[in-house]
Amino acid sequence: MEPLDTNATLLIIDMQQGMNHTKLGRRNNPDAELQMQSLLGAWRQSQRPVIHVRHISRSPDSVFWPGQPGCEFQPALQPLGHEHVVEKNVPDAFTATGLERWLHVRSIRQLVIVGVITNNSVEATARSGGNLGFDVIVVADACYTFDQTDLAGRVWPAEDVHALSLSNLAMDYARVIETAEILTAGCKDLCALSASAT
Repeated sequence: MEPLDTNATLLIIDMQQGMNHTKLGRRNNPDAELQMQSLLGAWRQSQRPVIHVRHISRSPDSVFWPGQPGCEFQPALQPLGHEHVVEKNVPDAFTATGLERWLHVRSIRQLVIVGVITNNSVEATARSGGNLGFDVIVVADACYTFDQTDLAGRVWPAEDVHALSLSNLAMDYARVIETAEILTAGCKDLCALSASAT
């Protein structure tokens, strides 16, 4: 893997307390949050930009309806005061949020995407980012999803939904890699941080 840009931006999608609600069902990748925390720590130490995306639902029965605890960021992934927060109402973080302009003003062209849900907001945002000309990297083990019922009523395991979503992205929209590759081969400063943490 080539070194990351010095201003490569970590985009953390929808890591809100509502993602832990039982009504969302069974998920895959139980260590995803640990991978996200590892990347977030490395980004902060290397002083690269971090963006936190928060979903604000338009549906009153959603775990992300405004004013509910589900809207709040998970404690381990809380934004710092200087980190940019984007609020969205649809899966795609680029839609009606000003995100594209924010990135262009800062000459940012490389996005490293983590978060949830792999086949929904992560995929939608990565597709838009790729279509808009950004160099998009999706970190496979720092994302997760839930079991999905298709239109015929068949239940697909979260592991399969996750794998197919990432495969779709890898065709045309993004590079799909693992956390370890970012930390050990992405760039010198992140590699040094990874080595000092072990």
